[in-house]
Amino acid sequence: MRCVTEAWDRHETELRRFLRHRAGSDAEGDDLLQEVFLRALRQANGLCGIGNPRAWLFHVARNLLIDRLRLARDQVPLPDDLMAEPEIAAAVVDSLAQCLPRILAEISPQDREAITLCDIEGMTQQEFAKRLGLSLPAAKSRVQRARVRLKARMTESCQVTFDAAGGVCCFVPRPPL
Repeated sequence: MRCVTEAWDRHETELRRFLRHRAGSDAEGDDLLQEVFLRALRQANGLCGIGNPRAWLFHVARNLLIDRLRLARDQVPLPDDLMAEPEIAAAVVDSLAQCLPRILAEISPQDREAITLCDIEGMTQQEFAKRLGLSLPAAKSRVQRARVRLKARMTESCQVTFDAAGGVCCFVPRPPL
C-alpha cells in the first residue's frame, strides 16, 4: 500500500492532466483517474514489485482511454430478422452434406484421408502429421490443398453457388452412390 501512495503522490497531477486532456472532459478524466488508482490498489504487492511505477500507471491510463473510445463508437441497432438468416444458411449447408459422401468417393485417396481425419473425425493437424510421418507444415499444406480440391469438386458436381458474403447460397443435390 505504501508503494501505491508514494507513486500516486508523485504522478497523480501528471496523470490527471494526461487523462483530462485526452478524455474530452474533466469529469470523464477524473473518472478514469479513479479507475487507474483502483487498479493500482488491486495490483499484487502494490506497485513495489514494478520497476517503473510511472510507466505502469500511464500504461493503465492509456488502456482505459482506449477501452472508453471503443465503447463510445456509434453502434447501429441490428434488425430483428437478422437472426433468421444464419438458420437458413445453416439449413442449406446441412443439406449440402448430402453431396459429401459421393464427392469423397470421387476425390483422391490422399485428399479423402486428410478431409476425413481432420475435418470429419476431428483429428488435429499435429496428430495427422505424426500419423503420416510428415512435418506439421507439410500436413497443414496437404489438408489445405485437399479442402480446396474438395470445394472445387463440390462446386462443380453439386452446382454450388455462393452469396456475396461467400456463404453457400444454393446447390443441386446429387444422389448418393
